[in-house]
Formats: sequence, structure tokens, C-alpha cells
Amino acid sequence: MHQKILILDFGSQYTQLIARKIRELNVFCEVHPFNFQIELNQSIKGIVLSGSPFSVNDDNAPIPFLDNFLGKVPVLGICYGAQLLAKLHGGKVEKSQIREYGRARLTEINKTSLLLRNIPNGSQVWMSHGDSILELPKEFTRTASTETIPVAAFESKDKKIFAVQFHPEVYHSECGMQVLSNFVKSIGGCVGDWTPQSFVDETIQMIQQTVGNEKVVLGLSGGVDSSVAALLLHQSIGKNLYCIFIDNGLLRKNEFEQVLHSYQDLGLNVIGINAQEKFYSALKGITDPEQKRKIIGKTFIDVFDEEAHKIQDVKWLAQGTIYPDVIESVSVKGPSVTIKSHHNVGGLPEKMKLKVIEPLRMLFKDEVRRVGKLLHLPNIILNRHPFPGPGLAIRIIGEITPEKIAILQEADNLYIEHLKTSGWYDKIWQAGAILLNTRSVGVMGDERTYEYVVALRAVHSTDGMTADWVHLPYELLADISNSIINKVKGVNRVVYDISSKPPATIEWE
Repeated sequence: MHQKILILDFGSQYTQLIARKIRELNVFCEVHPFNFQIELNQSIKGIVLSGSPFSVNDDNAPIPFLDNFLGKVPVLGICYGAQLLAKLHGGKVEKSQIREYGRARLTEINKTSLLLRNIPNGSQVWMSHGDSILELPKEFTRTASTETIPVAAFESKDKKIFAVQFHPEVYHSECGMQVLSNFVKSIGGCVGDWTPQSFVDETIQMIQQTVGNEKVVLGLSGGVDSSVAALLLHQSIGKNLYCIFIDNGLLRKNEFEQVLHSYQDLGLNVIGINAQEKFYSALKGITDPEQKRKIIGKTFIDVFDEEAHKIQDVKWLAQGTIYPDVIESVSVKGPSVTIKSHHNVGGLPEKMKLKVIEPLRMLFKDEVRRVGKLLHLPNIILNRHPFPGPGLAIRIIGEITPEKIAILQEADNLYIEHLKTSGWYDKIWQAGAILLNTRSVGVMGDERTYEYVVALRAVHSTDGMTADWVHLPYELLADISNSIINKVKGVNRVVYDISSKPPATIEWE
């Protein structure tokens, strides 16, 4: 059994980031809602209390069940978690006179602090809080300040409580990983044995014990998650895995054929299904983004179910569910409101009445990629940018038609090829073209044109939760624009999206 850290989620936008950073230390961790009742065992080496959009002084402030673990294992409070620990022990937490948000620098670091060991004075940290800790309980020691707040960190070695007002998990906190390492390894005693190889070995063993000689069916999407899940299952049960790869007509240019061949080269038992007309027919006249997603999801389920029933004696449905999906499904008062419907196989288990196996359900996206590399997943799939389940349907604003799909496939293909040949593709988290539901006036030769507008999107991200737009060189953007306008009939204008997430999303619909 791996040593692990538990994280209680109070609704912070950064909670998953805490988990990802701890995983980078090769230490396993789990995220649970704040009101999860923890039952301690020898594997639990520490507990982290996350930040929150709430104030500890709110009437409905989320309060966890602390008696089960306080004083028994090390506890790290971050932002709201720190304020909660201070208040519950008799400290004074009040609304800040000046809200501290953004970069700050630590001062007066206590050299005896276990948590801030090897953190120099003046280290940059990231703050995001409206409340401040004005007075600490008597049994706690202040271990750092900033220029604007008296208590930036505190701890009680006797009570095994450690706390920081800043966010060590974000990129802008220069020594954040050192803080987390001090807590997880030095204070918690974790050895760091959670590795891609250990995951592969244990997962293959789990699949073999769980599935035995029974048949498993899996819907492939061409993306990293379902592909890595397929490879793990293939190594575990061989030809008892049946993969179904559906062409919904909303993939990128030539993608279905290229990816299908890659799967076959890997030795996967895969069936390719052309269902373009079914999806086009179901989407005819539909303009609402949420309706598009639901129609695509339902049509996928219908096609998949029909094909799966052609396979005799299937007992299991495999899915490429990853950890963020699991976290969001159990979030309590967290950030996980439904922004958009899940696009893919959410209704399959109920319809098909199969047992479900999800070999990646404890991995983040970056961990899935590391496992995929270990399993020799081809680069055409492994290093592929994330692509939405509804495909080009949510990159075509308004009604979906075969003509619009053809236009966008050509424009998108030219865009991606330019990024690859210029060396930019591998520097970007996600890029794609969007066909707008508007036409603009243009001039080509001596003729006036009235044609579609294509928007280009490229973002930097680590997990898709937040994203910054990529500052592509003007010369490259000019080449891409010229190429699209000259080669794609029906487009006379190209624009570049310079919005970050938040407030914008990565996709347009």
C-alpha cells in the first residue's frame, strides 16, 4: 500500500493543482470534499486543507470533521485552511483592510520552521485572500510575514499543525514545491514511491484479477486517455479487449484513418465505424451548444451500443475516466458547477448494463501522458493536443453542416501544420481553429466577397483548468492567415483569440 496525503477541498480553484504538485513529488494523494470523514490508517501521512471562496466568518463557512485527525497526523492549512485552523484554536481572523491578491514577498522567516526550511527571506509567493489572521492562538508560532500582512505562515510542532496564507501550489510561488516537499517528505515522512512504472505494474495486476478471462469493450476517441486505457487493458487481457473507434464526422482532417492505423499497428483489437451521416442528421438545424453536446453524446451511445451488441458475451465496459472527472463528480460546495455537459460515454453503463472498469481513474492528464510514454504510445497520439469530445461541432458556431465541417477541417489542418513546421506545436497545450457564425466583407482580386471568418486559438496550460493565450510571432500568424485565406474556399478573414481562461473558456462553445 502506497503512503498517501489526503486533501480536503473547500472549493478552491487551486485544489487539483495541490494534488498535481504533490504527485510530482512521487507521492500519492487523494482529493475529498471538506466534509469527508477521514478514518486514519498507517498509509495516511498527512492532510492538507485547501483554500476556499468562502470566508471563515461566513455563516455557511465549510467546516470539516477535525477531531478524527488533528494532532494525530501532520496537517497543512493553505489560505482558507490556515485561517480556519487559526480561528478554531482561538485566533482572530477578520476581513482585510487591503485585500491581498497576487505576488508578495516573505519576510521575517523563522529559521526553526520545519515547513519553511530552506526558504530564503524575500521569496516570492502568490496571495489570494480577503481575510487576514490578525492574532494567532497562544500555542502557535508565527513563521513568516509579508510587507502587508503580519501572519503569512505559522505552525505548532506539538499539535502537528502547519499553515501558510499563500498558495505554494501555484507557479508564481517560487519556493512552493520546496514548501510542499518539506511537508510531505520531511514532516510527513513520505518516501516518494508513486511512479509511472509502479502504477503500470499494479494496474495490470488489478485488471487481471478483476476481469479474469471475461471480455471488455472500450470506446476509443483518438485521444490520450482512452488510448492509454486501451494499452493497459491490452497488456492485461490481450484479445479479450474489443475496441470500437467511431468516426462521427467531426474529427480533424484525415484523423480517423491515421489514428485507426496507429491503433492497428499497436496490435489492438479495434473496429472502425463510419457513422458520419447519423451524427450529421441528428445535428441538422441545431445551434445551441449544450444541445449539440447532448445530441452527440446520445448518438455516440446509440452507435456504440449497437456495435458492442455484435460482440458475444461482453461483461465489462472500460472507460478512460481520469481523476479530475472523479473529483468533480463528488465536489461539495466546490468550483465544479456544470459549465457544459460531459460529452462522451456518461450514459453507457446504465444503457448497456455492463460492469465498469476505469484503469486511469486515479491519474491526472500529465500522469496519463507519462504512463502512455512508458507504454510506447505513438507520438501522433501521445503528444496530440487535447481535442474536445464533441469535436469540431463546438468549434463551428451555429448550425453544423457538411460544408462548414469541410471548411473548418481545411483551415484547422493548415493551422496545425504551420505550428508543427515552425516548431511551435510542442510548445502549446492546445490549439485549434474556430469557424464563426458570421460572414464579413472582403476583396479578392477585383471582386467583393462575403465569406466566413476563422478564429485561431492557442493556449498554454498544465491541466486545462486555467490557460493563457500563446504569444505567437506576428510573422507566423501572418503566414497562417495568408495560407488559410488563399487555400480555403469560403474564408476571407482570420482573427486571433487573445483571451485567457478565466474569464474565457478554451473552447468557444
